[in-house]
Amino acid sequence: MLEFNDIQSGVLHPRPTPYAGTYIMLRIDERAAGHQLLKRLTPAIASATDLTSPAGDAWVAVALSSHGLKALGVSQASLESFSPEFQQGMAARAAELGDVGESAPEKWEWPLGTSEVHLVIAALAPDQTRLEKVLEPARQAYQQMPGVRAIYRQDCYQLPTGREPFGFRDSIGQPAIEGSGLAPSNPQEAPLKAGEFILGYLDESGRLPPQPQPEVLGRNGSYVALRKLHQDVAAFRRYLAAHTTSAAEEEWLAAKMMGRWRSGAPLMLCPEHDDPELGADPRRNNDFLYADSDPKGLKCPLGSHARRVNPRDQFKHEITQVNRHRLIRRGTVYGPLLPPGILEDDGAERGIIFVFIGASLSRQFEFVQSEWVNQGIFIGAPSEKDPMCGPNDGAGMFTIPKQPIRQRLHGLPQFVTNRGGEYFFLPSLRALRWLADAEYVAEGGGGAER
Repeated sequence: MLEFNDIQSGVLHPRPTPYAGTYIMLRIDERAAGHQLLKRLTPAIASATDLTSPAGDAWVAVALSSHGLKALGVSQASLESFSPEFQQGMAARAAELGDVGESAPEKWEWPLGTSEVHLVIAALAPDQTRLEKVLEPARQAYQQMPGVRAIYRQDCYQLPTGREPFGFRDSIGQPAIEGSGLAPSNPQEAPLKAGEFILGYLDESGRLPPQPQPEVLGRNGSYVALRKLHQDVAAFRRYLAAHTTSAAEEEWLAAKMMGRWRSGAPLMLCPEHDDPELGADPRRNNDFLYADSDPKGLKCPLGSHARRVNPRDQFKHEITQVNRHRLIRRGTVYGPLLPPGILEDDGAERGIIFVFIGASLSRQFEFVQSEWVNQGIFIGAPSEKDPMCGPNDGAGMFTIPKQPIRQRLHGLPQFVTNRGGEYFFLPSLRALRWLADAEYVAEGGGGAER
């Protein structure tokens, strides 16, 4: 049984549609102020108790970086019980993540990737009015607290199109979690064990994943990877225009690169023509598998973005291993819409705040990023990267299987650049209360009953 009243709502609750959101990063300059901040913040954080109720559509979540835990005085022994990737931080993992060139940490927005980022407050709601309402208690908590400083804020909101900047319907396929009470977005897939995403529960291997110590700190918590991904919409449009001869061909090529039409309709169910009604239907737009109906990628290319990040049953005899790499993704858009037809960049920052939530940064987020997005070995195309968000350098390739002759595109540039990010730990509500108590944190244990 999941302990809903101890799990932060942001772990399990799907993003509302429409939505407004914000991410506020704080630095803790005085330890005592950090403890007091958590005491004030915790009552404003929603639990997963209202997971299936509209009342739960607006929530605030709080997560801490390794530097934040240090600033609170967490013992060295406890810090070393966290995963190595979390301890190192995202900037130190740049080589593994493919964050090179324009995505390299030295080019990230300040203070992303630095030791200044200690805590992030994330808030999400169906509209701006409800967002301000749920955010106000949290805002009061840090604004009235000397010794704590807000150093970064990124606001997000749904575009008028209801889609992400490249024009695609987003956040369609999410894994179902056993015991959550939420129905799977794909009725052909069984819910995954809760331990794949929340610490303290059995995972797909039948084991308890490693968790930070003491137990009160780790149980019901999750790791988070947050990345600010800039999307070069104009470059994507220019590439489509340069490799097609009509608007219809552009849409076809965009769908082949993504694995879905912009409406959200999957190529697996309508490989040659868009079906907006299907794309808008949550009961049908994720109801498919790959292995038996499209083993060679003739409908949905093996190297398309959607198929890379979730191969489903593509490796039929290794389905348990595939499930071990599943991601909970929370994507929210920032920046203005680039007007239709514009092929030159207007200089505005636009893209997605990508948020991963799971039990393992290395096995889930870093594996998918390094092995499935940045390489193509697993699909037999070692020189190909993800056509949408891979670190292509202007010489990238993308293969579209066809009969009798495949089509191969060349000259893929980089459409998505990482502007920065960080690894966080999203503690349980009980853990936040424990962290707020300077005495228990200094002792490095106890407090499990609190």
